[in-house]
Amino acid sequence: MGRMRFRLAHPFSSVLSAVLLVSFLGAQQTPKPSAQSSSSRPAARSQGQPSTPDAGFLRDGIYRNQSFGFSYKIPFGWVERSKEMQQDPVDPSKSSVLLAVFERPPEATGNTINSAVVIAIEKLSSFSGLKTAADYFGPVTELATARGFKVVNEPYEFSVGAKPLVRGDFSKERGSLTMYQSSLVMLEKGYAVSFTFIGGSEHEVEELIEKLSFGAKKSIGM
Repeated sequence: MGRMRFRLAHPFSSVLSAVLLVSFLGAQQTPKPSAQSSSSRPAARSQGQPSTPDAGFLRDGIYRNQSFGFSYKIPFGWVERSKEMQQDPVDPSKSSVLLAVFERPPEATGNTINSAVVIAIEKLSSFSGLKTAADYFGPVTELATARGFKVVNEPYEFSVGAKPLVRGDFSKERGSLTMYQSSLVMLEKGYAVSFTFIGGSEHEVEELIEKLSFGAKKSIGM
């Protein structure tokens, strides 16, 4: 699948950078954290910030977003760092990290890849020339390769249930370890919605993707 080159309408994409920042938040394993993912509380963008689309909510280990019609089942014992992944300045009406979860606290260290899942949105008006979800991989690939990732698979069509998305795969050597990253992207209601999965093996990444599902949507005013 070909990828059109396009440019950001503004010089820096805070959400794309935040997603790729995951690769720098520790690559080693420590003892399993407590099950914080089972708490009932909002995920990203709580009170005091504008929210054109639904910010979604995290309850009993499942993040749900009615605006974009999907849910994600967080692996047991993982920790949430959605708010911490936001970068300043961020306009929540244009871009936001909806969910950022890690196998362990990012500040911890150990001896295996710290697996992670990041779900983010970016308003299409932030880009010039973006026509398809595959086009979004232009800046994704540029930032990923700048951070030392190698392209494993160029963007290709990929479905989660009956939902069509576009997927790209990357990898990065970290000493004796290899970090694998796959990103799924869809264009929905004026936004690019990205789902990024990081794991210590291709099999682990596939297992993380399997926890994503799509269902009924709730309309939002745009």
